Amino acid sequence: MSFLKLIRYQNLILLALMQLVFRYGFLESQSIPLALNDWQFALLVLSTVCIAAGGYLINNIFDRGTDEINKPQDVVIGKQISESMGYNIYIALNVVGVGIGFYLANAIHKSNFAAVFIIIAATLYVYANGLKQTLLIGNIIIALLLSLSILIIGIFDLLPMIVPENQANMGVIFGILIDYAVFAFIINFIREIVKDLEDVNGDYNQGMNTLPIVLGVARTAKVVLGLSFIPLGLIIYYINEHLFSNNLYYASGYGFVFILAPLIYFTVKMFGAKSQKDFHHLSKVLKLVIFFGILSIAIINFNIKYA
Repeated sequence: MSFLKLIRYQNLILLALMQLVFRYGFLESQSIPLALNDWQFALLVLSTVCIAAGGYLINNIFDRGTDEINKPQDVVIGKQISESMGYNIYIALNVVGVGIGFYLANAIHKSNFAAVFIIIAATLYVYANGLKQTLLIGNIIIALLLSLSILIIGIFDLLPMIVPENQANMGVIFGILIDYAVFAFIINFIREIVKDLEDVNGDYNQGMNTLPIVLGVARTAKVVLGLSFIPLGLIIYYINEHLFSNNLYYASGYGFVFILAPLIYFTVKMFGAKSQKDFHHLSKVLKLVIFFGILSIAIINFNIKYA
C-alpha cells in the first residue's frame, strides 16, 4: 500500500481509464481504421501509466522535505522505502515505459514517434528537479502532460492511418481529441494552482516560487476564481452549440449535471476558501470534473448512436 500511495495509484487509474474511454467509447465506433490492435493499445496504456508513475515517484523523492511539512502522514521515501530503492524503481518504470514506446513506434512504422515517450519522461524529471519551482511553468507543464496523454491516442492510433481519402474525417475526429485535450489542460492548470494553495506552507519553507507565495493566498484565490469562469463559459458554449442544438438531450443533461454543476459549485466555494482543508476539497472537485468530462465523450457517442 505504501508503494501504491507513492505513485498516486488513483491518478494512474484515472489516466488509464481516460485512455480506454477514448479508444473504446469513441474511436472504436467511428468506422475508421486504427493503427493499433487491442493488445498494442493495452501496451500504449501501460507505457503511459509506467512513465506517469515514474514521474510521481521522482517528484516524491525530490519533494520529500516539502511533504514532511504539508503531508507528513503520506511520506514514504526515507521511512518505508529507501531513497536508493525509490531511484531504482523510477529507472525501471521509465525503462519499461520508454521501451514499450519504442516497440509501438516501430510496430506502426513510425520509429520517430518513440521520441514522444522520451520527451515525456525527461520533462517529468526536469520538472521534479527544478522546473516546478519556477513560477507557473511547473503548473503549465503538468497540465500539458495530461493533455498529451489524450493526444497520444490520436498520434499512435489515427495519424499512421491517414490517407487522402479519409483525411477530412480523420481531421474532424482528431479535432475532437484536441478539444478534450484543451479542456483537460484548462481544468488541470487551475487544479495545480489550487494544489499550490493547499501546499503553500511547505512550499514556502522549501524556497519554492509558486503563485500563492508570490501573490499571497488571498490574491491567488481570486486569480483562481477568475480563471474558473473560463471553463464555465466554454462548457456552456459547447453544450449549447454542439449538444443541445443537435437534439442530444441526454448528453446535454449529463453535461449540465456532472460537469457544469460541479464547476459552478467550485466557483461558489472559491469565494470563501481560505484553509488547507478548503483547497484540498476543491482540488478533488476539479479531479471529478476531469473524470466526468472525459467520460462525456462516451455519453455523447452513445446519445448520437441511439438518439
